[in-house]
Amino acid sequence: MTEPGRQFDVLVIGSGASGLAAAVSAEKAGARVALATKGSLQANNSSKAQGGIQAAFGDDDSPARHADDVFRSSHDTADRELVEVLTGDAQSAIHWLEELGVEFTRDPDGRYRLARCGGASAKRLLQVGDRTGHAITKQLRDAWEASSGTSFLNSPLHELAQADGHWRARVGDHDVETGTVILAAGGRCYAEAERRGELSTNHPNATGEVTKIAVELGAESRDLDALQYHPNGGAWPPNMQGYSIPETTRAYGAVLLNADGEEFTDSLGPRDVVSEAIFDEVAKGRGIETPDGRPAVYLDTTRIDVADAEISLPYMLRRYRGSGIDPLEQRILTYPVLHYQNGGLVIDTRAETTLDGVFACGEIAGGTHGRNRMMGNSLLECVVFGRRAGKAASEKARS
Repeated sequence: MTEPGRQFDVLVIGSGASGLAAAVSAEKAGARVALATKGSLQANNSSKAQGGIQAAFGDDDSPARHADDVFRSSHDTADRELVEVLTGDAQSAIHWLEELGVEFTRDPDGRYRLARCGGASAKRLLQVGDRTGHAITKQLRDAWEASSGTSFLNSPLHELAQADGHWRARVGDHDVETGTVILAAGGRCYAEAERRGELSTNHPNATGEVTKIAVELGAESRDLDALQYHPNGGAWPPNMQGYSIPETTRAYGAVLLNADGEEFTDSLGPRDVVSEAIFDEVAKGRGIETPDGRPAVYLDTTRIDVADAEISLPYMLRRYRGSGIDPLEQRILTYPVLHYQNGGLVIDTRAETTLDGVFACGEIAGGTHGRNRMMGNSLLECVVFGRRAGKAASEKARS
């Protein structure tokens, strides 16, 4: 039997940017909302995201051009309708985040400081220094904690079942009844990296159980085999191994070099292309071996202008300098690390899965990126589809 006070309109699973955006959106739409998370509200991948969030604000840019870049970077595998929602809602998502208190880095003239990221044909990456994910999740978390919603901490999803037109869930030690469910629990790259014996940028909570629960209930999925490597994982020193070096290093001038100091790829190419080029270069014997025997190539960060680095890469500089390496004075060692689950549960433009009343947003959902994601679009997807999921789930639960 459901515990007294454990009946809600909307239950959100996950406390990253997508889950928080969904919970805030559903609560603002008038729903009784609960959010359950495996650990604390702060324990998620979104908080670790550094590079930025894409939106077409440049004079030479447009949502249509952004959509074309996303589709091309996916190698024509993305769902075009979802892509157009992603890019079409991007400016609105940015303004919503600003209303919540996110302060994006701006140039002296007051305009957004935009960078060009890998696979993009224009500068459209907005940043909060190099801790964009941290800034976004903090403001979303503050908005959620200031709401009337209920949080179940240290409460992973164990069971989910439909009953009498509603859903019943077991989260941690709690039995919850809810009209609709929003799955926003992220991907499985931490667990997959452990299985492969590789490094990962992911939080240890990224283990994929919620995807498995949904699929076993009959939810359709796509591209679950398409896991993405971040091209620039830290390879040395040891305390930087698995760190996701911001791709904005390359946006601001850093290039990839082999052991002979030669450029071997377009450093601003799509993620999968750049990662594959690094793998190939090392396989050809033109890589560098770290002192502990790991493969690597150089990322020549000495080409970054000091002013750009101080504005857009302060956290990266602090971390490396704290390890005895100044990236503006010497090249750093890098190698791809497992980073992102491109595929996931099939959703429509309202973020509803093929299970009636179950929605999905963020990394757990598939289609928006196809089989290869551009940087800066994961945080955008979290906000765009989190907002849509929250609104749609609230409306459905209360109809």
